[in-house]
Amino acid sequence: MNIIMIEDTAIPYLKIHPVDNVLVALQDLPAGTSFSLENEQLTLQQKVPAKHKFFINDMNEGDNVIMYGTLVGKARSNISKGGLMTTANTEHAAGSYAYRGFNYQWERPDISKFVNRTFNGYKRNDGRVGTANYWLFIPMVFCENRNMDVIREALQKELGYALSDKYKGFTRQLIDAYENGKDLFDIDLSSSSTGRDRFFKNVDGIKFLNHTGGCGGTRQDAATLGLLLAAYADHPNVGGVTVLSLGCQNLQVPHFLNDVRKRNPSFDKPMYIFEQQNSQSEEQLICDAIRKTFLGLAQINKNEREPAPLSALTIGVKCGGSDGFSGISANPAVGHASDILVALGGKVLLAEFPELCGAEQSLIDRCVNGDVAEKFINLMESYNDLAKKVGSGFHMNPSPGNIKDGLITDAIKSTGAARKGGTSPVVDVLDYTEPAVKAGLNLVCTPGNDVEATTGKAASGATLILFTTGLGTPTGNPVAPTIKIATNSKLAMKMSDIIDIDTGDIISGQKTIRQMGEEILEYCIKAASGEVIPKAVLLGQDDFIPWKRGVSL
Repeated sequence: MNIIMIEDTAIPYLKIHPVDNVLVALQDLPAGTSFSLENEQLTLQQKVPAKHKFFINDMNEGDNVIMYGTLVGKARSNISKGGLMTTANTEHAAGSYAYRGFNYQWERPDISKFVNRTFNGYKRNDGRVGTANYWLFIPMVFCENRNMDVIREALQKELGYALSDKYKGFTRQLIDAYENGKDLFDIDLSSSSTGRDRFFKNVDGIKFLNHTGGCGGTRQDAATLGLLLAAYADHPNVGGVTVLSLGCQNLQVPHFLNDVRKRNPSFDKPMYIFEQQNSQSEEQLICDAIRKTFLGLAQINKNEREPAPLSALTIGVKCGGSDGFSGISANPAVGHASDILVALGGKVLLAEFPELCGAEQSLIDRCVNGDVAEKFINLMESYNDLAKKVGSGFHMNPSPGNIKDGLITDAIKSTGAARKGGTSPVVDVLDYTEPAVKAGLNLVCTPGNDVEATTGKAASGATLILFTTGLGTPTGNPVAPTIKIATNSKLAMKMSDIIDIDTGDIISGQKTIRQMGEEILEYCIKAASGEVIPKAVLLGQDDFIPWKRGVSL
């Protein structure tokens, strides 16, 4: 084996925690690469791609694999020092956890740059502040999805909310080229009009929650959907609501209205309800809904942005399409932004319970009391038990893309994912659709599935979502503007059309986690004020998938 010496002035690896027995490659390292580590020579046994891990000790079968200072796996076989971690030689393992009355002491970050800062938001009568002012269409049942689509086509284009027509123009060019015998591959995507300017200047969008539920499933599914839709109707970013009902579905309008009143007894937004089976015709239903909604849009257009403290922000943190850099660049940078916001009195929502597997004890030790800790433990255990009953479990969470990019076990993925929540105390644990009412870090029970998780975060009140990705994920939310953060600069350049922030400078050593976290919060302030529009919003990525409380990881 050829020996390639690495000078320690340009260290191409990272040891995250002093007790770790694996290192992360920050760049592709060929087989035979050798460097000095803690006064000992280490030579790589095979090529280690960037983002992947390699062992710094000889490992025997059954030995613990430690990363982030915690148990993340077990050796499946004997592994030589300098060996690459793979699914063949490493299996998932996580430590046991329990509430132990830990007296957590939080070291607050420096918030001097953000004290007395404000954002320009929409103040609601109940005291909450939205980062946007949307009109929301809600179907009680999937049978109304077609009517929703007809209304969407009618309203969005004429009122200036439609997406660009560039792909329609592209198709017209292809038709013309085909009819005239031209080469279709000579046709480029041309720019075209994005439609008329917004008619209602203070209405940021008209959103539609098409879904596949409301009837035909279990009564529990309908009840959970009712709670979810009520949460969206009550969301601070929503100024008014139009409800379409068929009439005979499981999710009846009175049940939905009762959920709204329970969630917010002072709910006073304009809400218009139309039931198709009580209408003279589909045409009348659609015309009545459009006419009434137009008047509602004129009403909420009277709302204007005004200054609000940063403590009024509620930010959901999410990762998707994660890679081997997620836990060392974007996620801890988001975590630092989270800590600053918590120190300022704001709320942070960390969800994706399958992606907290392996980080449970550290989160339990941060819980402010035993009740909060026990609720977290009970939700985690009941959720994981359901997955095990159908032959799965949290340990089967990593996707093929995760594994290919260095996230070999669920505990590695999860421990890195948990860093998005920063280091502040856990003030509350929320079941699916429960609202966040306490300032500080809240844990929200959702799947790890990107859209199910963002759907659940918005239901708990997230007015912005920070979404980190290492592979690229085109996901957004109808009511919570979603900010995409790349873990590496290669992705940020390759998929610049969906990425808002690049944290690759952390990997190259050009910026610290603290610097990047402050930049992320600055971007949040601008997005919350409507000064910048995140790419997911511009692209109309209004993804909405209700969780049926079945097994979804």
